[in-house]
Amino acid sequence: MIENSSIWVVSDVDGTLMDHSYDLSPAKETIKKLQKLSIPVILCTSKTASEVKVIRKELNLTDPYIVENGAAIYGESLKRVNGEIILGIKYETLEEILNLISKEIDYKLTPLNNLSDQEATKLTGLVGNSLNLMRDRHWSMPFLNPPSSLEEKINICCKKFNVDIFKGNRMSHLLSTKSNKGKAINALKEYSNIHNIEIIGLGDSPNDLPLLLNSDIKIVIPGIDGPNLNLLEQLKDLEFTLASEPNGYGWKNEINKLINKRELS
Repeated sequence: MIENSSIWVVSDVDGTLMDHSYDLSPAKETIKKLQKLSIPVILCTSKTASEVKVIRKELNLTDPYIVENGAAIYGESLKRVNGEIILGIKYETLEEILNLISKEIDYKLTPLNNLSDQEATKLTGLVGNSLNLMRDRHWSMPFLNPPSSLEEKINICCKKFNVDIFKGNRMSHLLSTKSNKGKAINALKEYSNIHNIEIIGLGDSPNDLPLLLNSDIKIVIPGIDGPNLNLLEQLKDLEFTLASEPNGYGWKNEINKLINKRELS
C-alpha cells in the first residue's frame, strides 16, 4: 500500500497509539477508516519486531513497520530488500559500547534485557511471554534512565563512540548514529520511490522527536498526566498539534479530525 499512497500515518506505539496498559481499542475504528481510504498506518516504535507482529495482527495491519527506535524496518511488502531494511548496528556491539560508556562516566548503565522478570514487569507492565518478545532485540539497546546530572558526560561519550541516545518516558535507547525514527522514515520513502509523500506523524516522548521532525503534520499525544514537557520544548519553534486527550483517545480524535476535513481523502 505504501507505494500507492501519497499520505502515510506514521505512529509511535507506547503512550501514543495505546496507553501503558497496552490498550489498543480506542484507535481500532479509526485505523479501519484509514484502511478504507487506502492510507497506510506505519508503526514506528522502540518495540521489537516480535512485539509489533502481535500488535499488527490485532489491528489487521499489513503495512511496513519501523522497530527498535528506527534501527530496522520490516514488512512483507518490502520484496526488493527481502522484507527488511537494517539501519542499526548489532545489539552485541551496542552492549560493548554501553559498557565502555559506563566505565568512562563511572556509573553502571543497566540494559533493559539485564533486568530480572520482576524488575522488567515493574518497569514495563509486561508479564510472561511478552517479556520474551520485548527481549528479542537485535539493533538497539534500551537501558534504565541515568541520573540527569550525567547527561553531559554521556553525550561526550556518544560522540566518541559514534552513537546516539534517545530518552523515552520510561527508559533510554542507545542507537547507531545511522539510525533513528526519522532516518527510518526517510529510508522507507526512498524505498517507495515516491517524492511527494505527506507524513502525518504522532508521538509522545523525546525519542519521537526525529519522527515528528520528519513529518509534515506533527501531532503530540499527551499522557494521562499531560504532555511530555521536554518534547514540547524541543518543538516550540515548530508548528504542531497537541491532542486534547491522552494516548489512543487523543490519537483517534486527531486522525478523525483530519479525515473529517477531507484532508486524507
